[in-house]
Amino acid sequence: MSMSTPSAKASLAIAVDIGGTFTDIALHDAASGRVWRAKTPSVPSDPSLAFLTGLRLALAEAGHVAPDLERVLHGTTVATNMILEGKGAKAALVTTAGFRHVLTIGRQDIPRRSNYSVWIKPARPVPASRVIEVRERIAPGGAVIEALDEASVVAAAEACRALGVEAVAVCLLHSFANPAHERRVAEILRGRLPGVAVTASSDVLPVVREYERSLATVLNAIVMPGVATYVSRLERRLLDEKITAPLLLMQSNGGVAGGAAIRRAPALTALSGPAAGVVGARDIAAACGIADIITVDIGGTSADICLIKDGRIALTQNGHVGDWPLPLPMVDMVTIGAGGGSIARVASGTLSVGPQSAGAVPGPAAYGHGGAEATVTDAHVVLGHLPANLLGGRMALDVEAARRTIDAKVAAPLGLEREAAARGVLAIVDNNMMGALRIVSVERGHDPRDFTLVPFGGAGPLHGCALAELLGITRVLIPPAPGVLCADGLMAADLKADFSRTLPKAGPIDLDRARAIWSDLGRQSDDWFATERVADADRGQSRVAMLRYRGQGGEVTVAWTDDVAAVEAAFASAHRSLYGFTLDAAVELVTLRVEAMGRMPPPPRPVLAAGAGVRSARSLPVHFASGTVDVPLFERASFGAGDRFTGPAIVTQLDATTLVQPGWSGEVHASGAILLAHGRSERIGTGFGEPSDA
Repeated sequence: MSMSTPSAKASLAIAVDIGGTFTDIALHDAASGRVWRAKTPSVPSDPSLAFLTGLRLALAEAGHVAPDLERVLHGTTVATNMILEGKGAKAALVTTAGFRHVLTIGRQDIPRRSNYSVWIKPARPVPASRVIEVRERIAPGGAVIEALDEASVVAAAEACRALGVEAVAVCLLHSFANPAHERRVAEILRGRLPGVAVTASSDVLPVVREYERSLATVLNAIVMPGVATYVSRLERRLLDEKITAPLLLMQSNGGVAGGAAIRRAPALTALSGPAAGVVGARDIAAACGIADIITVDIGGTSADICLIKDGRIALTQNGHVGDWPLPLPMVDMVTIGAGGGSIARVASGTLSVGPQSAGAVPGPAAYGHGGAEATVTDAHVVLGHLPANLLGGRMALDVEAARRTIDAKVAAPLGLEREAAARGVLAIVDNNMMGALRIVSVERGHDPRDFTLVPFGGAGPLHGCALAELLGITRVLIPPAPGVLCADGLMAADLKADFSRTLPKAGPIDLDRARAIWSDLGRQSDDWFATERVADADRGQSRVAMLRYRGQGGEVTVAWTDDVAAVEAAFASAHRSLYGFTLDAAVELVTLRVEAMGRMPPPPRPVLAAGAGVRSARSLPVHFASGTVDVPLFERASFGAGDRFTGPAIVTQLDATTLVQPGWSGEVHASGAILLAHGRSERIGTGFGEPSDA
């Protein structure tokens, strides 16, 4: 059976996204169009336990059994957490003689908004004591200057054994132009170091720039044993559940891939959860006829922000994970430490919020698990933004604990009333997120007022209206299941892989040279299609080129055509859009990339029946700056297509709570999404467009 085409007898697929605080599950039946969702606390010590708990919850609610599943999709933070927490494998780097300090030297720049006078370069993931040199040399054009000395490779293997490393990264000078030496080194190391994970840069990132390529290969090596163990354990547990469906894992580039591909290059999953959320947001916006959106995914620990123009998700190779650049193709987004678990602290009379988080354990004080720090969630509870129970009644909030922590940690040190202190916490975290929203919009030449804000994640809809007002945005789209949108996004993702090659020497566009590289990349793509069992009719490829003006240090990515003038014109247009100018200088072609895609079955899109008007079962006292107001509480499950309401209001559901601020009004779309509009009293349904295929 093809991976991309479902069998005739079954159509059941499940997606599981594991976050820092909660694990989200979506179960889709393509035949009936029904969707079931579940949410359960994550288990940081063994994420696969929460995976199975959530899977069983969703199957039980749907009345299905595990063997019925045809596809299992997964977004995981295992690789991300290993990188951020420095808990990956003990690794060594094998490099060309003379380049032992490539990681230590790095680049001359410092992180954005850091003070150059006090910033201290972080310790490298592999210290110089575990960087081992071998004798060889490849020229920039790929010619062999010095033959590989295999005796030095054998000595490197013995050094790795003596150091007790669990993984080895191999990154030789100019191996992107000629990988022969690098592949031979990896072959020798695998033969002499059984049980040690060995990864080569030519298999991870065969592109120019020694520091970034070395670092990407090192990070891949560091997470390889842990991710491989996790994936294997999860596959065994799925078999124990009588599930024979293939396991597909989300990648940072917005596509999914099989377990074999992830074991080989686990660093590809570094931003898998946030990437899935972006895919899901685009999918629901397209169903509403909206193509220009800014997404903000607010979970327990972080906020991930992405801008989508004309329905296209932009990729970048300038992404970061924590302190480290990771130049693998990934969804272009900005991440900051701001979420429901972000801790509020007062130091020297100044209130700060985040980036430290209470996480899943112990979590906010309101969760009743012993949390003693004041968090963003506790501030929401104090102000009455959340109902007394979450997760469909399975999780009761400890309101008194939230009040005590806000009093002790924020209000008393600042001499404020409790509610004023809570509003201060939210104002600071909202302004922190506004800065990140400006980075993806204003700082890249986009007016945020031209976009619709799509907040999601467990905490996103609580902040949507406030963030929109800070940026002058007048439309906010709340997805049908915002708290589990990353899981829904997994269902909307296609199989995807990227194959890159840097030219031996940057220079003017040479079509003959480019065609030879495209041919090789195409063969790699075809091999991947075969490995992933993608049907011929479901295969797709796109070509992109990375160009620069001669003398520049960075490239701009544009779509490729076999027309030199057209490619150069596209580069000039993209350069002007990004930087506001073009140069009277020669254009150089640096890197070519094939983006291979295996189209997956589209997820079912349930259609709501026409509504009969909204009715509030009860009201909650909510504290605004202007005073306390009894706000209607709506159960989202009672909404029908066309239903309208005005704020202030609270909309509750299994996976998230939406706070509709005063001055906003809402209308329910047939897809189940809610469009909130600010400052308009007329019917807002005209804000919806025709569904698109974006």
